Amino acid sequence: MRNSKFWIGLLSLSIMLSSCAMAPSYVESQEDKAVMGMMPAEAPRMDAEGFFMEEAAMEGGFSTSSASGNGERIVIKNADLAIIVTDPSEAMETIAKMAEGMGGFVVYSNLYKTTTSQGLEVPNANITVRVPAEKLESALAQIKGLVADARTDIINENVSGEDVTSQVTDLESRLRNLEAAETQLLEIMENADETEDVISVFRELTNVRGEIEVIEGQIKYYRESARLSAISVYLQAKAAVEPITIGGWQPGVEAQRAIQALINGGQAIVNALIWLVLFAVPILALIFLPIFLIVRAIRKRRAKKAGEEKPAKQ
Repeated sequence: MRNSKFWIGLLSLSIMLSSCAMAPSYVESQEDKAVMGMMPAEAPRMDAEGFFMEEAAMEGGFSTSSASGNGERIVIKNADLAIIVTDPSEAMETIAKMAEGMGGFVVYSNLYKTTTSQGLEVPNANITVRVPAEKLESALAQIKGLVADARTDIINENVSGEDVTSQVTDLESRLRNLEAAETQLLEIMENADETEDVISVFRELTNVRGEIEVIEGQIKYYRESARLSAISVYLQAKAAVEPITIGGWQPGVEAQRAIQALINGGQAIVNALIWLVLFAVPILALIFLPIFLIVRAIRKRRAKKAGEEKPAKQ
């Protein structure tokens, strides 16, 4: 009787666990691993449920309570910039110090040299940093402040946001169900007498614990990604884009203008052909095709009539 209760309890738990669909796995990038493991020295404290607690409320970030508890929005904001600076190496160091000063850190940095078409060797750099989400706009403003002329030296700027509130809410719901199942499995294991029963429960308990750890990792990933925004910056040297000047004359600029004029002329010709084929030809066909058919029919009728009159005269 006692053994039947054991198997009935284990069967009910199996049904409950089968109803909890596994959360989709995710692949951590180099940046994501940095978020999970390369945190600053003063790491945020964690509450009893394992979620990070902020020292103060964020201005535009997310709260630290459950995603489904008070209608919070968890948004992951990232940015990409491509700018032209005089010294990419110095600019990269400035960006790294700025991120650390804001409570963030450097995820990735790379300084390398390229050779221009004129044979000039110039440095370029790539750097990715993470800063608190509420300081993203301030960080972008400071990075754009490194350029000499914002109108020409900011090549590209892109800020993206992803709302992951529903994903976190779903994961937290699954986590609560799995934790409840884990508690019941522990109770069943304590009451199990036979070795076979203990092994069966332990195997199921191991699977549940593995799923719990995966979901906890996913929740942590989403919350840390929302707490710390990633900024990827491409730094190009000013010397790589400056035109060659000979006695005040800039042959490179004139060559670019000539090529642009050639492209504009070719574009005008192609546009004219497109309008001719797609617009003028159909309109002309609609106008002259009926006239052509009428004239042709009249000529055939006259030819036929002339052919009939000729044998009659003979």
